[in-house]
Amino acid sequence: MSSTMPPDLQARPPKSEFLRSLAQGVVIGAIALAIAIPWMRAHPLHQTPEVSAPAAAPEVSAPVRPAVPVPPTHPAAPHRLADFRGVHVSAAVREVANWSFYTGDNHGHSVVILDKKAAMVYALDPSGRLVSSAPVLLGLAVGDDAEPGIGDKPLSQIRDDEKTTPAGRFVAEPGENTQGEDIVWIDYDLALAMHRVIKGTPAEQRARRLASPDPNQRRISFGCINLPPAFYDHVLSPAVKKTGAIVYILPEIKTTRQVFGSWDVTQPGAHPPAGTGVRTAAASARGKPARAYRENPAAAGSAATAQ
Repeated sequence: MSSTMPPDLQARPPKSEFLRSLAQGVVIGAIALAIAIPWMRAHPLHQTPEVSAPAAAPEVSAPVRPAVPVPPTHPAAPHRLADFRGVHVSAAVREVANWSFYTGDNHGHSVVILDKKAAMVYALDPSGRLVSSAPVLLGLAVGDDAEPGIGDKPLSQIRDDEKTTPAGRFVAEPGENTQGEDIVWIDYDLALAMHRVIKGTPAEQRARRLASPDPNQRRISFGCINLPPAFYDHVLSPAVKKTGAIVYILPEIKTTRQVFGSWDVTQPGAHPPAGTGVRTAAASARGKPARAYRENPAAAGSAATAQ
């Protein structure tokens, strides 16, 4: 009885053939390694560099846009306004002060403004800041012009209607009267000065008038501006000597535009009035001898009797 092998066993190669194939595979693998290893040593694999995560992009803010400058409404120089530090002043005082500093009409000097209607004086430093204010005694008569030749008239010949404190723009200058007393000249030729209040005659009662709240009571002088001694000594005189001062005596009949050529610089579109200009300053007192002012007690015919 012949035995027959199962089909799956019949398909298997003989064992010796299997081993021979395995040995051939090992030999081929060894040959491949012998070839590959020298080549790999000559050509090492490059390591891939570590790549760190990208840093967060810096925040980019929107570009700052500069403010668009507002073009000046007025053509002039420093563009500075007066600072009265909360002190109430008339519209005319504020307008002239603002105009002076805004346009540079003060030329870097202190500014002194005399409000004849209120019989008050205001002193501002060169930056436009109010230093002090004070009541004053003024010319008896209402008016903005000086009588021709008034500076050479004896006081006894000056009529009441000629006793005006003229309006205008003046360059203040230190000086002295014939008694050797220091004064501030406003107009040398007109014998117009600012000085400490004088006693005057008993009937004039100048000290009482200076203390009166009524501006009309402070109209008594021949035209000069009488000041409280403290204001003269500590405000006016130092300003004139240290920084120089421009004095604006405001009109009481004419307009400020007529006298100074000023305008309200705070108004949009404001401009100098046509055909006007700053009045020239009075004749300088420099180099001229001491002379009597309109209320010098030693002047012939003076109504004043003593300092």
